[in-house]
Parts: sequence; structure tokens; C-alpha cells
Amino acid sequence: MSKKSNKTNIVNIRVTNEEKLNWELFAHAEGMKTSQLARYLLNKYSTGYACDRRSRQEFNRQVARIGNNLNQIARWANTYKGAAEATQVIASLKRIESALLALNHRAG
Repeated sequence: MSKKSNKTNIVNIRVTNEEKLNWELFAHAEGMKTSQLARYLLNKYSTGYACDRRSRQEFNRQVARIGNNLNQIARWANTYKGAAEATQVIASLKRIESALLALNHRAG
């Protein structure tokens, strides 16, 4: 953000009186004019197209792989569920599955 530049364009935004007051108070608290604060925040904001999309896709692939592995382990545990250890494995798998579903839901 350069201090001196030729700013010749105007961008209008319609806001409520309360929003305008809040923005002005926030800008004042930061030692800025409202326009400076708006420029700073908008320039700092990242829409995150390609990089974030790739990261999210990779995250989803990893969660899917973990889910597939858990399904295989669950299938094994269900096959041998007579043993006490298998019951503990199944209970742990259920907790892991719930956590993964919640994680995937938040990331999606």
C-alpha cells in the first residue's frame, strides 16, 4: 500500500447508517480514514482461487483415502468381532469416522 499514489477512481458501496458508523469507528481506532481501511482490507483479502482449490481437493482426497482404509479395517473387525479386541477396534473406528465426517463437513 503506497502512501502517495494517483487515486482517481471511486467505488460506491451502499451501507446502513449503523454499518457506516461502525466502519468509521473501526477506521478511527486503527488511525486510518475509512477509505484507507477499506483499501487495506480489500487488498489484504484473498479470494483463494487455484491454490486454495488445489489444497481443498488434496485434503478431500486424503480424507477419502483414510475413509477407505477405515472401511477395510472395519470390515476386518466385523469379520472377527468375537474377540474382545475387535470390539474395542470397532468402537475406536466409530469415533474416528465421526471425527473425519465432522472434519470433512467443516472443510467442504
